[in-house]
Amino acid sequence: MAKKGKNKLPSGNSRIQVYDYTDVDGKKHYKSFTAPTKKEAKFLAAQWLAGKAAMAEEDITLYKAVTRYIDAKRGVLSPSTIRGYEAVQRNYIKPYALGRTKLPDMTNTKLQVWISDISAKVGPKSVRNAHGLVSGTLEMFHPDFHIKTTLPAKERPDLYTPSDQDIKTLLQHVEGKELEIAIFLAAFGPLRRGEICALESGDIHGNMVDVNKSMVMGPDKMWHIKPPKTFGSYRQVEFPDFVIERIKGIEGRIVKATPDQITHRFERAVKSTGLPKFRFHDLRHYAASIMHAIGVPDQYILQRGGWATDNVMKTVYRDVIDLEAVRQTKKINKHFTKVSGLRK
Repeated sequence: MAKKGKNKLPSGNSRIQVYDYTDVDGKKHYKSFTAPTKKEAKFLAAQWLAGKAAMAEEDITLYKAVTRYIDAKRGVLSPSTIRGYEAVQRNYIKPYALGRTKLPDMTNTKLQVWISDISAKVGPKSVRNAHGLVSGTLEMFHPDFHIKTTLPAKERPDLYTPSDQDIKTLLQHVEGKELEIAIFLAAFGPLRRGEICALESGDIHGNMVDVNKSMVMGPDKMWHIKPPKTFGSYRQVEFPDFVIERIKGIEGRIVKATPDQITHRFERAVKSTGLPKFRFHDLRHYAASIMHAIGVPDQYILQRGGWATDNVMKTVYRDVIDLEAVRQTKKINKHFTKVSGLRK
């Protein structure tokens, strides 16, 4: 179906846009065809649609279609996302009958049986991730097939947000070590692991830290420095003096460790201190919850943390913020009780 809009370009050429596919986020994508005349542009579009229809009905299995889908996305998605897709294909599609099903033979019953099978082995989040990859693949290579399935209910995440005292205990344990710097940047930024590992001395200007790149693992299983995944991740964060003093004088990369090394060192540090188990990424949860609790506007929290949208932050961190609100409420009520003189 052609997309409505201007067909005549400033150059005088004609452009036709036709629907291509809907991605896993629900966004529709269109293919553009440009030619000297509208008739020629329409012919190019019709030719492409005919080829797409033939490919969609080609006698290939879902597994092969997923491979093509992943290959088509390599240039636009991050290496970590591609690795996630490949893991889903390897663990949840290849071993099951659905993976051997040819596209023209696909039915919602077969999809539902597959969902039930993997739901018995993994959690709802993994099931939804696998379903998203299959859905995107079918949208691209079997567009006339309409998915009507039931997914397992989302689980409420069991989150633990470190407290101020937890952070103090942890920092005392790692004082003087490189991990101390990583914790400073994550808890008081908050910066992500990849952003911390890519940070260089040239990115620091006074107390201002310029976040403009990230360390990610490529298809070759090697670590690479690349631009941030989203536009919102480009930002400048002003750190307190004690953080800047700690990193002053370090040349090149501020933290020499890789993201995986940070994770492993952090896990050992948490275990050694006897603190409740939480992840390095939960330091960002801590930062978000504290900023919210002390009255920092959500828009600034978004900007400082590099979250793409308000929806992302509230979806991912709302439970964390609620937990901090409970702690703050107890503190407030304790103070008011003390002021009233009506102690129990």
